[in-house]
Formats: sequence, C-alpha cells, structure tokens
Amino acid sequence: MILVTGGCGFIGANFLNWATREFPHEKFVNLDVLTYAANRMSVREAEERGNCDFRQIDLANEEQVRETIRELKPQKVFHFAAETHVDRSIRDPRIFVHSNILGTFHLLEACREVWGNHWEGKVFHHVSTDEVYGSLGDTGAFVETTAYDPSSPYSATKAASDHLVNAYCHTYGFPAKITNCSNNYGPYQFPEKLIPLMILNCLAGKSLPVYGEGTNVRDWLFVWDHCDAIWKVAHHGKNGETYNIGGASEKRNIDIVKGICTVVEELTGRKNLQDLITFVPDRPGHDWRYAIDFSKVEREIGWLPSTTFEQGLRKTVTWYLENSKWVESVQTGEYRNWIATHYQGEIKP
Repeated sequence: MILVTGGCGFIGANFLNWATREFPHEKFVNLDVLTYAANRMSVREAEERGNCDFRQIDLANEEQVRETIRELKPQKVFHFAAETHVDRSIRDPRIFVHSNILGTFHLLEACREVWGNHWEGKVFHHVSTDEVYGSLGDTGAFVETTAYDPSSPYSATKAASDHLVNAYCHTYGFPAKITNCSNNYGPYQFPEKLIPLMILNCLAGKSLPVYGEGTNVRDWLFVWDHCDAIWKVAHHGKNGETYNIGGASEKRNIDIVKGICTVVEELTGRKNLQDLITFVPDRPGHDWRYAIDFSKVEREIGWLPSTTFEQGLRKTVTWYLENSKWVESVQTGEYRNWIATHYQGEIKP
C-alpha cells in the first residue's frame, strides 16, 4: 500500500491522479487535513478509479499519525503535505512550524516504529523545494551539495524537515529519499500562487499584481513532469540521497505575467490584458533568482523534463478555462480575504 500525504493539495493531487492512472494495480491512501488550499474535488479522478481512499488527519497530531500508520502499515510513503506559501509564512510562521517540521517528525517516527529495522521494499519520499538553498546571483545553479541558506519562514521550515529526514537516514538507516524541486505550475493550483492568480485575474478583468519591478527569476517545472520524476526517484534513486528536479525554464516574473496575458488573449479573444499589470511593493526578503542543476537525476535515473514552458503554460491556461466548477469551489471568502489583506488595498482582488 502506498501512502500519500497532502494529496488534496496541488502537487499531491496531480500525483495521485497521475499515479492511480499509471499504476492501477497499486492501492493508494490519501492523508490530508484539508486546509484552505486543499480540495477533495482535485482528487475526484483518482477516487473514481477505485484504488484511492481518503483519510482526514492532521500530521501535527502525533497520536493520530501514529494510529493511522499502525493501521495502514504502508510500504511506501510520498510526503507532500506542507504549508507552502511564502507570503503567508511571513505573516504567520507558526502554522508552518507545526505542519512542516512537527508533521514531518511525527510521520518519520510513526514509520520508524511500524517498519522497525525491516527496510526492504520500504520508501519514504520527502518532497521539498529549491528555496531551502536561498538566493542566487545572475549566474550559477543549485546543486545537491549547495549549502542551505533559507530566506523565509517557509523555506526555513522546509530546510528543517529536510535535515530531519537526512538525520533519520544517517542515524537509523531509514530508507528515505529527498527531492528539491523548482517552482511547479499546472492544474489544481490554489490561486494565491503567481500563475493561477494571474490567469484568473485575466479572466475576471482584475489587476495583475507584480512584486517590485517583476525582475526576480524562477525556474518553472510543469507538475506532471514533476510527478514522473518523483516516482522514478522513489523507485530507482538511492536511499539517503537528495535529487534536484528542475524544468530548465528560467523566467522573470514579469515575463511570466506577460506570457499569461498573451495565451489568455489567444484562447479567449480578450484584448489589452497587459494593461492590467500593477506593480506592488516587494515582499520582505524576496530571493533574487533560483535555478536548478538536475544533472544528477538525469545521470543516475535518466529523467528529463518533457514539457517546455510554452507547452505547459498553454495546458495550464486551458485547464483553468475548462474547469470553472473547480475554480468556483476554491474562490471562497477566505481566499478573497487573504488577497485583499495581503495587498492592503493596493489592488482590487
């Protein structure tokens, strides 16, 4: 049995929808506390296949986690569950500590108890981020041996959870692997993140808020390529190793926003969407540039991204256009209040 934590969130949901289709003989169980950014509608495809069950639990609740792992006795664990939004972590870091650090610790301890020293066939795959490495200048790229230098409460809690996983590998021989990925985009992403926020604001004719001058650079990875990489690393990677997963698509934020405007105009017939771009004050500690060197995973496992950014962006915009019911289901009062509060009246959400 394969356990997936945070399977109602963005990457977890895409992983479950992909994995239940590609591996119908496997049994999956999705553990999710269902925070504001999670949505059962996102995994309807997986659940309808009949090989995916759901349990609502909070990984920050140690006893709940222990009882669940004792009952399910999973062979493999894919750990996606985490609070991920940098801006939220700046405003309220406490929930990030509970979810990202304590949640990971409780899961590791529960698996260690149930698995004992019988590691054969067991996998604990920890999904992390390139943000743990900090910021780059105009050149260079993160490699697996780059020193950690997190800049936000979010990245600090992810760095701490990475260190916990590594410590369990080295101390106990625990069968874990870590992947650090670049910025994901694609279907089912909650619209506080850059790409879905811009798509939906374009469709609604609302302002397109861009931090500073929009010149910060990120590498972008289409989420279905990421799902494929995670599965391959979990099954073919080495225990105790870290693998960087990137999309080979470095883009400035302003160019991302302009690209979204162009695709939405082409697909909907709308005009002059770039006029909606509004520059807002930069966020504290905003990292300048991220770039991923994923030559290790290419060399050892043979994985490469198969989707160009242009292809992935068109697929993503098309998905949001064709899934208005899902969009409506996540545009709650809580979401609207967050946008209004975060931008402090500088734009209309």
